[in-house]
Amino acid sequence: MFRKVNIERRIEIFTYLGSFLEQFTTAESLQNEDLQMINSIFFEDFEKTTLRAKVQNAWFTEENIKFALLGIVKMLKKEVLENWILSYPALNKPITSKKIAVIMAGNIPLVGFHDFLSVLISGNILVAKLSSKDQVLLQKIAEILFYLEPNLKNYIYLTTGTIKDFDAVIATGSNNSGRYFDYYFGKYPNIIRKNRHSLAVLNGKETDSDLQNLAKDIFMYFGLGCRNVSKIFIPENFNIQRIFKSIVDYNSMIYHHKYANNFDYNRAIYLINNIPFLENGFALFKEDYEYSSPISVIYYERYSDLKKLKKRLMFDSNKIQCIVSNENFTGKINFGEAQFPEISDYADGIDTMQFLIDLQ
Repeated sequence: MFRKVNIERRIEIFTYLGSFLEQFTTAESLQNEDLQMINSIFFEDFEKTTLRAKVQNAWFTEENIKFALLGIVKMLKKEVLENWILSYPALNKPITSKKIAVIMAGNIPLVGFHDFLSVLISGNILVAKLSSKDQVLLQKIAEILFYLEPNLKNYIYLTTGTIKDFDAVIATGSNNSGRYFDYYFGKYPNIIRKNRHSLAVLNGKETDSDLQNLAKDIFMYFGLGCRNVSKIFIPENFNIQRIFKSIVDYNSMIYHHKYANNFDYNRAIYLINNIPFLENGFALFKEDYEYSSPISVIYYERYSDLKKLKKRLMFDSNKIQCIVSNENFTGKINFGEAQFPEISDYADGIDTMQFLIDLQ
């Protein structure tokens, strides 16, 4: 059984998976000659799976799938996994495997992979309810893992239906679904994640390169991820045209029908209601106190006192996933790195691995 496989073997399995997935992160998928055996079985199959994922969910473009895979590959480097595991000495000890129900989101490709990895590398049993918006990619990854380690068939259960018979729950959703999760899973040990938003705080000293990287933080995955910047704080005298200039490389998004529909709808609502906004043909900028902006809209707010802003964001920390800035915020992210969290950068700041260890 998988729990009897030592931690070195678990790391080996996922490192090999990372090497396989890395082949699909470039503009043209290129086969690694060192992976001929697994490629003969899964290379073309995985390419077809990414095409099926695009058909299943129009938001999952080829570019976005490759970008998501790149983030996963960074996590699955051997030294990254080893350093992660070293932080938890308990993982080197025998455990009694628990059945962990994982309710996965589907807003961006493979968004539930970190939970998938955490449950399995800790030696527990994954009972996952896949989002209807993101099914085929993780199913194929599980199939590849079964090939690498057949005993994993006893430790990975994926479904789109009702889940039952579990010891603990990790659930990701909205504030509304969070209330549902609280009601149904409150009696179990749980991690229940609700809406959080990512912000950027500019100080006016940003380079053009910083702002171009900020564009990536805003627009990758069409802004659908909780780590996408949905609001920008700017100094009172900041020329917002600098941001408009920095984001022009993403103007092709307006040709994606679902994104364009959102852009047209939000623009029409603002016009009908005489709500002031700025636009550049593919994005809307609205001055707003709130953090959560609709798709195609970026909120912005001017500030005059950075210390007061830091206090406000500290007070609202339970609403914030990450802050992109050159300023010294707790857990701040550099421009362009919002979508590449470290393996130990846990969603909502809750240590998933420690939660799993504490179930023993």
